[in-house]
Order: sequence, then structure tokens, then C-alpha cells
Amino acid sequence: MHLKRINYFVEGIQGAGKSTLVQQISGALSDYKVFREGDFSPVELAWCAYTTEKQYRDILEDYPSLAAEIKEKTVEEGACKIISYTQILTDLPDFHKNLEKFEIYNGNLDKESFEKVVLERFGRWRGEGQIFECSIFQNIIENQMLYLMMDEEEILSFYRRLKNILNDKPYRIIYLDVDNIPDAIDVIRKERSDDKGNELWFPLMARYMEESPYGRTHTLAGLEGLLMHLEKRKALEHRIMDEIFRDNTVIVRSKKDTLDDVMKLLYREQE
Repeated sequence: MHLKRINYFVEGIQGAGKSTLVQQISGALSDYKVFREGDFSPVELAWCAYTTEKQYRDILEDYPSLAAEIKEKTVEEGACKIISYTQILTDLPDFHKNLEKFEIYNGNLDKESFEKVVLERFGRWRGEGQIFECSIFQNIIENQMLYLMMDEEEILSFYRRLKNILNDKPYRIIYLDVDNIPDAIDVIRKERSDDKGNELWFPLMARYMEESPYGRTHTLAGLEGLLMHLEKRKALEHRIMDEIFRDNTVIVRSKKDTLDDVMKLLYREQE
């Protein structure tokens, strides 16, 4: 039996193993197109600057030595320019920090503008045979929870609208479910450290949470704060799947189910 050429969204909290599973599934489905976090994607804008024509021209003027690379990493979408800026390697101070201001996340857009961009891009999408890393839940929900400080009902309302937009599109959410969040975070902290044991990921993730409006309001700090946030996010994601995406979700046990187990689940779904 062959899998129908539908689209797969690999989701789960940080440390669940999304990147690894995306790599494994893409190996098994070698004719599928893969969109990893930071790539230009038809539906997701993490690590991409979303600019007007004027903002784009100003960026080119501010960084003339990088103009060729910026243009190479830019896609025009309607009246906007999308720059995959984290794929540009440079020693120029503050380049990445300055372009981060043009992301749609981190509270850079208000709730209505943010939702409009996301929903319109999903509405235009006509993909088939594509695999996406954390493109439906993680970055959108983190922004909604931490920076826009939306409550659960507001977030559920957004996902009901997204589900309606996706009704005519072939897709499944493959959700990597983490049993023990502290253990998962401990693993990712060790994996994303340099060869001297200096942590690279955790300080950035902690600061992202701590400096958010939600983090400041609820005094979330360090490991304890991150674990509290991820427990809440995981519960919310399960509620979204149960109430909205039940027929479009495949639950996989993080770090327990093998690629064979995952592929069997996907084949079983199409029987």
C-alpha cells in the first residue's frame, strides 16, 4: 500500500524530537518536499522577516555588503517581501537582531494583524506531498500565549477558523506526545550545548519566555517557569486536537515510537 500524497505537520513541544522525526519521515517519503523551521514556507514564517517594499529597500540600504545575499534569500509575496534572514551568515553586528524586528512573532504584530497574515497564507496554500516542521502549533501558539496574551478560548477560536480554511486541503498533524517534560528539556539542553558544555539553547529559550508580557506578568523564570509554561501549552495543544483536529491528528509517543511505528500509523489511517 502506498500513502496518498497528503501533507504532514510534525508538532510537539520543545524537546519532543520534531526535527529528528521530520528527517526520518522525509527519508521514508523521499519524493515529499520538506519545510524545516527557518526555511521559506508557504504557511509558516518563523525566522523570516516579513516586510513592506519600503522596509525592504531600507534594509538593503542599511546592509549594502549583504544586498546580494538578502536578495537571494527573499521571496516576494503580494505587496510584501519575505527574507529568510537567519540563513544569511554574517559577522555584521546586530544584523539578525535588527531583522528579527520584522518577524510576525514576538508581539511585533497586534492580534488582528497577526491572525490575518497567518490565515491568509494558509488560505492561499495549495500544497500536496509536503512535510512541515512545527508550522501549525509551536510558533503560533507561543506568540499567542506569551506575547499576545490570548486566553484559551481566543486561541481555540483562531484554530476553529484555521480548521475551516484547511477543510478542503489534504493534511495530517503528527503530534509527538511527551510523557515527561522535565526529562525532554534535560535532553535538549545537553544536545544543544557546545563541545565545552556551554548551553546554547536553554538561555535563549528562558529569556524568550521571561521577557515576554506573559512571563513578566506571571513572573516565570528559569527552568521552573519554562516547565510550567510547557505543561500549560501541551494541555492546550491537546485540547485543540481533541476539540478541533481530532479527525486530522495522529498521536505519536515521543522517543518511544520508532519510524516503523509512525509509518504503520499513517498507513493504518488510510486503510
